[in-house]
Amino acid sequence: MTPKRQTISLLVVDDSADTRELLQRNLSSKGYEVFTASDVAESMRIIGSTYIDLVITDLKMPGASGLDLVRHIRENFKDIEVMIITGYPSVEGAVAAVKSGAEEYLTKPFTKEELFSAVERTLEKLSLRRAGRTQIDKQLLNPSGMIGESEGMQKVFRSSFKAACSKIPVLISGERGTGKELLAKAIHFSSSRYRSPFMTIRCTGLGEEDIERLLFGDGAGGSYGKASHQKGLFESIGDGTLYLDDIAELSGTMQIRLLEVLEGKEIFQAVSGEIHPADFVLIAGTSRNLRQLTDSGSFQEDLFVRLSMAAITVPPLRDRDNDIILLARHFLSKYAGEINRTVPRFSEQALQVIRNYSWPGNIAELENVINWIIRTAEAAVIDIPDLPSHMRFSVAGAIGQNRSLADVEVEHIKNVIASVDGNKTRAAEILGINRKTLREKLRQTGSPDPPD
Repeated sequence: MTPKRQTISLLVVDDSADTRELLQRNLSSKGYEVFTASDVAESMRIIGSTYIDLVITDLKMPGASGLDLVRHIRENFKDIEVMIITGYPSVEGAVAAVKSGAEEYLTKPFTKEELFSAVERTLEKLSLRRAGRTQIDKQLLNPSGMIGESEGMQKVFRSSFKAACSKIPVLISGERGTGKELLAKAIHFSSSRYRSPFMTIRCTGLGEEDIERLLFGDGAGGSYGKASHQKGLFESIGDGTLYLDDIAELSGTMQIRLLEVLEGKEIFQAVSGEIHPADFVLIAGTSRNLRQLTDSGSFQEDLFVRLSMAAITVPPLRDRDNDIILLARHFLSKYAGEINRTVPRFSEQALQVIRNYSWPGNIAELENVINWIIRTAEAAVIDIPDLPSHMRFSVAGAIGQNRSLADVEVEHIKNVIASVDGNKTRAAEILGINRKTLREKLRQTGSPDPPD
């Protein structure tokens, strides 16, 4: 068994001394122990003699490349995660990185926040994968790394355990912010495929050609007229897991092509005339009712049937009873730790408001609110005045039941915008509308258009 260590160790590999120094300074400020190497050969010596949790490597370097290092790690060190950074962004580079086994692909230039988020996501994957190996006997208690004791979440845990033991497609339904992608990751890392890549594609906002290129590669169907073929994720992901978020946004053509791959378990490349096996596992996420979309003819019936063989519905936070308090306390501890603050506690009155609030943005909104509270409330006890205003007045507002539907909608939109500090993009995601619709609704009510 691997001994527990208090400090996470990172190795930064880049031929630029300035980049190494910058990454070491930024990552050390977050409490990580950071080693550096100027090339692949030096990094291999460090990995062979030092316990490393995560390697962050440049893609293009003199001599052996970052991809060579990724392959070496994947073949020899199962307990090390890898993240690639590059100044030469391309779909081809991302596909190659995934095929080699990198968990994250970060393009230069990037902000400190983007770097920290990518590192945290990658370390979370490592933690889940390690848990999948060492805690198999605890699967039914909490198979996914998610928090929940409610009956609805226990049902989710049981279903995800079954899904992890099979290779059939999985459909995860639930409102925005309920944690569908986290559940998809947990299914992957609890399965026998945990060493293989996990990749997410968010279908919202991508055109048909973009998705076709990502999934099938250049010239996959002869549509790009290229003489050579660059592999897409269907090929390069191997026996890993592909999570398609918002699958209802796929065009009818792409739905048919996806169905053909799932049914035939193979990918035909028109350019080369070759047929390749499709060994990946598909997990699809949706916040829309696919049954209704199928009945209306906007979603393929056969694809829906194939996806719904293993269907999991994540309940909204408002239906999860005491899970709301469990999650609130979890986030309180998490964000207090981030700023080295003693963890405060909630007053009984504050807990009552948190429990009774409707949480339209679900877990994502709850986490955002607790993060805001930790950074604005200084007392050791979090009380009602420390909560966001839209939560403090939500109970009183519910008393006036003689309001019009338009008034209720306006208030709800304002509450959601306030809960995410005015971020229009995040608010639109929670509300299930696009930013243009959000701006139009704000103009109709005479409300100012908040800046991002």
